[in-house]
Amino acid sequence: MNATAYIETSVVSYLTARPSRDVVVAAYQEVTREWWGDAAARFELVASELVRAECAGGDPGAARDRLKMLEGVALLGASPEAEDLAQRLLDLGAVPREAAADAAHIAIAVTNGVEYLVTWNFRHIANAAMRVRIERACRQAGYEPPVICTPSELMETGHADEGD
Repeated sequence: MNATAYIETSVVSYLTARPSRDVVVAAYQEVTREWWGDAAARFELVASELVRAECAGGDPGAARDRLKMLEGVALLGASPEAEDLAQRLLDLGAVPREAAADAAHIAIAVTNGVEYLVTWNFRHIANAAMRVRIERACRQAGYEPPVICTPSELMETGHADEGD
């Protein structure tokens, strides 16, 4: 059975956005497209109703493109346990209050036992300083946190199993 990977909204956005002129963003977009190409064969891809709602916003054409990428991706709901954990993440300062949706993404992934939370959100999720606080808050609540990472960190290198 493949590991489960929660696809946060920023991944879908980078996947479907028009090519950026910013070289860093363009690189993230390319990595995302490469990763997405075989992600479904390597991972059980999941998202949430929150991801779907975020993808549905904005320009109707872009929203349609984002929602199309979610077809075939299982959507997880926000359970009472996820809502409690999201509140705990905010109360403990693991995620800033203004980023309540980011706390919800984390909590939904955590309470569903997801192994990887895949994101390009460096501000509130894939941030070394935040990760420590997020992981601590999750463990204090009795949960094992997922590995928070970017698509580039989950790229198949062809030598990952060598030496094991």
